[in-house]
Amino acid sequence: MSVKITLPDGSVREYPQQVKGIEIAQSISEGLARVSLAIEVNGEIRDLSRPITEDSSIKILTWNDSSGKTTFWHSSAHLFAEALEALYPGTKFGIGPAIENGFYYDVDLGGKTFAEDDLAKIEAKMLELAKKSNVYERREVSKAEATEYFTKKGDEYKLELINDLADGTITFYTQGDFTDLCRGPHIPHTGFVKAAKILNVAGAYWRGNENNKMLTRVYGITFPKAKELEEFLHLQEEAKKRDHRKLGKELELFTFSEKVGMGLPLWLPKGTILRERLEQFMRKAQVRAGYDPVVTPHIGSKQLYVTSGHYEKYGKDSFQPIHTPDEGEEFLLKPMNCPHHCEIYKHKPRSYRDLPVRLAEFGTVYRYEQSGELHGLTRVRGFTQDDAHIFCRPDQVKEEFVKVIDLVLHVFNSLGFENYTAQVSLRDPANKAKYIGEDHLWDKAEREIQEAADERKLTTVAVQGEAAFYGPKLDFMVKDALGRSWQLGTIQVDYNLPERFELEYVGADNQKHRPVMIHRAPFGSLERFVAVLIEHCAGNFPLWLAPDQIAVLPISEKFNDYAQSVYERLKAADIRGVFDDRDEKIGRKIRDAEVKKIPFMLIVGEKEVNEQKVAIRKHGQGDQGSVGIDEFVENFRKECAAPF
Repeated sequence: MSVKITLPDGSVREYPQQVKGIEIAQSISEGLARVSLAIEVNGEIRDLSRPITEDSSIKILTWNDSSGKTTFWHSSAHLFAEALEALYPGTKFGIGPAIENGFYYDVDLGGKTFAEDDLAKIEAKMLELAKKSNVYERREVSKAEATEYFTKKGDEYKLELINDLADGTITFYTQGDFTDLCRGPHIPHTGFVKAAKILNVAGAYWRGNENNKMLTRVYGITFPKAKELEEFLHLQEEAKKRDHRKLGKELELFTFSEKVGMGLPLWLPKGTILRERLEQFMRKAQVRAGYDPVVTPHIGSKQLYVTSGHYEKYGKDSFQPIHTPDEGEEFLLKPMNCPHHCEIYKHKPRSYRDLPVRLAEFGTVYRYEQSGELHGLTRVRGFTQDDAHIFCRPDQVKEEFVKVIDLVLHVFNSLGFENYTAQVSLRDPANKAKYIGEDHLWDKAEREIQEAADERKLTTVAVQGEAAFYGPKLDFMVKDALGRSWQLGTIQVDYNLPERFELEYVGADNQKHRPVMIHRAPFGSLERFVAVLIEHCAGNFPLWLAPDQIAVLPISEKFNDYAQSVYERLKAADIRGVFDDRDEKIGRKIRDAEVKKIPFMLIVGEKEVNEQKVAIRKHGQGDQGSVGIDEFVENFRKECAAPF
């Protein structure tokens, strides 16, 4: 008996039934076999040691594949647990998944806390164990056997996890002296791990429930080469310098107040200028693209969200009630704008000739996030979306979707985001109860999104289970200057909300029809977008966007009058900036302007007064010579050309 194996290049090879992934890798090349970490079989990631029993499409996974890295880091979590148990017997283990960069493991240390030298000991122990090249052995066990094992071990966390599993679905993995409850997959052996680092230690409630015990969450990362760890740690240091929370404070862009409330950002004057410039940029782009601006309230009646289906799908916890004197009224803080826009569309009869209707709003919405999940501007409880909803005929969907793609790419290109991937976010076929609407409409929407992406020659990746509950979407995954991936911008096709709100238009046949709804937000949320932009450009904003574009710096108070006149002339030319007349030495003024990343410093002393000029310094570049004010303004305007 044999099986036909289809390789990624489309070629087909025959192998004996029960062939293992590692054997397929060896048949391709010994070099590939040496670096193989796992295998993808018909979309499922598996151990290389598992036999293949039927005709399959496969891909051998290495460190260069994202799924290969995920497998490597999940296996490293087991290696970490083995090291921890060897050093601290009696440790109890929760869960230890791979994450975007590395892994974490939630552990119960029985009251112990880690010191810095403890972390170094764990790293050393991990590498000591890794050198043994212990095989990750998979074993299927019954629920009774699994329960008996962890009962003897005294690990109540694993017992709770086992209790949620069905008999016949439980697997153990063992490497060296450590056995864990795990469904895998794993790399062939521990010897692939050549470098390890414990990154952080934090607290985490067991299973995310605040009523459960607080465990110790240990974050770590591993690599197949020591040099890769060095490069990663260098990028981590650079990321700390670019942290938007740090730069937001230094550049006086935003702040938070406990009295106002956690997760509710306060935009300072300079941050407001930055935010308003982004809004102006988007508003003008939208007007050119045929959008009409609208404004909706910050609240809505509960019935609005019951009709839309959001209340049922997201649950009460995501909706914050507004208390009113009338007990019969139920209002909620607005968690999304689309239901309001449906009602705007519905306020008058529509003809097929009226479509598409494009409604755009910078709408502030509110969603509850647990306090432990809040993070600067990237995870907040109140945020503003550059939201718009297009109501169109079915025959207009693809054309409108392509136009939105063009708008999103215009935003990215204008702000220096050159590296991005389009993620086609689809339903999870195994969990259809999560979604609303009929299958044939979902199929149609998914097909239209892919066709639009193909028309614009986007690099796409399809991901199941990431669709919104009412429709599939195209999410743009953008890489910043440090190579980190962020989800910015989304476009969604929705056949369901028009049905729930009974939206209509009169067609050419004089009959009533349902429009199709396209949701889109190129920025996503302004807060998150600004956070990513700050970290991408390290606070060195494009000149058109910088809150302060110039700083006028008199060398001493003797030159304040001329410096003031220079500043006023620049203000009259719509150039934003500051006039620094503090009683400080010019070196201090220059350093402060550099720290605040002001693009141009205009220095004024006796020579400049006599010649009616200014000496120019450029941020990060130093002296640029002296020019007259009119010449500076002319050159500045050429360099400051805004993309709108």
